[in-house]
Amino acid sequence: MKLRHTAAAALASLALILTMPGSASAAVGDFHYKYVDEYGKEQRVVLHNPHSGKCVNLHAVGEDDELPGYGPQNSTDSTVTVYLGAGCTGPEWRLRPHGRPATDELEVRSVRFEVRVA
Repeated sequence: MKLRHTAAAALASLALILTMPGSASAAVGDFHYKYVDEYGKEQRVVLHNPHSGKCVNLHAVGEDDELPGYGPQNSTDSTVTVYLGAGCTGPEWRLRPHGRPATDELEVRSVRFEVRVA
Protein backbone atom coordinates (compact mmCIF):
# COMPACT_ATOMS: atom_id res chain seq x y z
CA MET A 1 0.00 0.00 0.00
CA LYS A 2 2.81 2.43 0.89
CA LEU A 3 4.53 1.69 -2.40
CA ARG A 4 1.40 2.67 -4.34
CA HIS A 5 1.13 5.99 -2.44
CA THR A 6 4.84 6.69 -3.02
CA ALA A 7 4.53 5.93 -6.74
CA ALA A 8 1.42 8.10 -7.04
CA ALA A 9 3.17 10.99 -5.28
CA ALA A 10 6.20 10.63 -7.55
CA LEU A 11 4.02 10.66 -10.67
CA ALA A 12 2.10 13.71 -9.42
CA SER A 13 5.38 15.52 -8.75
CA LEU A 14 6.67 14.68 -12.22
CA ALA A 15 3.43 15.93 -13.81
CA LEU A 16 3.70 19.19 -11.87
CA ILE A 17 7.30 19.71 -12.98
CA LEU A 18 6.45 19.05 -16.61
CA THR A 19 3.59 21.58 -16.59
CA MET A 20 5.63 24.40 -15.04
CA PRO A 21 6.73 27.09 -17.49
CA GLY A 22 10.33 26.87 -18.57
CA SER A 23 12.83 29.40 -19.81
CA ALA A 24 10.36 30.71 -22.41
CA SER A 25 8.62 32.71 -19.68
CA ALA A 26 11.59 34.93 -18.81
CA ALA A 27 14.53 36.54 -20.52
CA VAL A 28 17.74 35.36 -18.88
CA GLY A 29 20.09 38.14 -17.83
CA ASP A 30 19.79 41.80 -16.90
CA PHE A 31 18.16 44.84 -18.47
CA HIS A 32 19.48 48.23 -17.29
CA TYR A 33 18.21 51.79 -17.59
CA LYS A 34 18.79 55.13 -15.90
CA TYR A 35 16.52 57.93 -14.69
CA VAL A 36 16.76 61.16 -12.73
CA ASP A 37 14.97 61.06 -9.37
CA GLU A 38 13.01 63.88 -7.70
CA TYR A 39 16.25 65.20 -6.15
CA GLY A 40 17.97 65.50 -9.53
CA LYS A 41 20.23 62.50 -8.91
CA GLU A 42 20.80 59.87 -11.58
CA GLN A 43 19.60 56.41 -10.57
CA ARG A 44 20.29 53.08 -12.26
CA VAL A 45 17.76 50.25 -12.32
CA VAL A 46 18.34 46.59 -13.17
CA LEU A 47 15.61 44.11 -14.13
CA HIS A 48 16.99 40.62 -13.46
CA ASN A 49 15.50 37.84 -15.61
CA PRO A 50 12.53 39.98 -16.71
CA HIS A 51 9.23 38.39 -17.80
CA SER A 52 8.79 37.83 -21.53
CA GLY A 53 5.79 38.44 -23.72
CA LYS A 54 4.06 41.06 -21.62
CA CYS A 55 4.36 44.82 -21.37
CA VAL A 56 6.29 46.12 -18.37
CA ASN A 57 5.97 49.75 -17.27
CA LEU A 58 9.36 50.60 -15.78
CA HIS A 59 9.85 51.68 -12.17
CA ALA A 60 9.90 55.47 -11.59
CA VAL A 61 9.44 56.26 -15.31
CA GLY A 62 6.49 54.08 -16.38
CA GLU A 63 3.81 56.77 -16.45
CA ASP A 64 3.37 59.31 -19.23
CA ASP A 65 3.37 62.19 -16.71
CA GLU A 66 6.87 61.25 -15.42
CA LEU A 67 10.21 61.99 -17.03
CA PRO A 68 11.24 58.98 -19.10
CA GLY A 69 14.17 56.73 -18.35
CA TYR A 70 17.12 56.69 -20.74
CA GLY A 71 20.24 54.82 -21.82
CA PRO A 72 18.79 51.30 -21.79
CA GLN A 73 21.06 48.27 -22.11
CA ASN A 74 19.83 44.79 -22.93
CA SER A 75 22.15 42.21 -21.38
CA THR A 76 19.53 39.45 -21.60
CA ASP A 77 19.35 36.58 -24.08
CA SER A 78 16.14 37.96 -25.65
CA THR A 79 15.38 40.82 -28.01
CA VAL A 80 13.54 43.65 -26.23
CA THR A 81 11.38 46.41 -27.66
CA VAL A 82 11.60 49.66 -25.67
CA TYR A 83 8.77 52.20 -25.88
CA LEU A 84 8.67 55.91 -25.16
CA GLY A 85 5.07 55.64 -23.98
CA ALA A 86 3.59 53.83 -20.99
CA GLY A 87 1.74 50.61 -21.75
CA CYS A 88 4.08 49.81 -24.67
CA THR A 89 2.78 52.64 -26.82
CA GLY A 90 4.38 55.37 -28.88
CA PRO A 91 7.74 55.35 -30.64
CA GLU A 92 9.60 52.08 -30.22
CA TRP A 93 13.09 50.70 -30.71
CA ARG A 94 14.37 47.12 -30.66
CA LEU A 95 17.50 46.17 -28.73
CA ARG A 96 19.37 42.98 -29.55
CA PRO A 97 20.32 40.39 -26.94
CA HIS A 98 23.62 40.96 -25.12
CA GLY A 99 23.93 44.42 -26.68
CA ARG A 100 25.95 47.46 -25.80
CA PRO A 101 24.31 50.33 -23.91
CA ALA A 102 22.14 52.63 -26.01
CA THR A 103 22.89 56.33 -25.91
CA ASP A 104 21.31 58.49 -23.24
CA GLU A 105 19.18 60.06 -25.98
CA LEU A 106 17.13 56.85 -26.25
CA GLU A 107 14.25 57.38 -23.81
CA VAL A 108 12.11 54.60 -22.37
CA ARG A 109 8.99 54.14 -20.22
CA SER A 110 7.97 50.57 -20.97
CA VAL A 111 9.44 47.39 -22.46
CA ARG A 112 8.39 44.04 -23.89
CA PHE A 113 10.79 41.09 -24.13
CA GLU A 114 10.28 38.56 -26.92
CA VAL A 115 9.15 35.12 -25.89
CA ARG A 116 11.84 32.62 -26.70
CA VAL A 117 10.95 29.06 -27.56
CA ALA A 118 13.24 26.64 -25.75
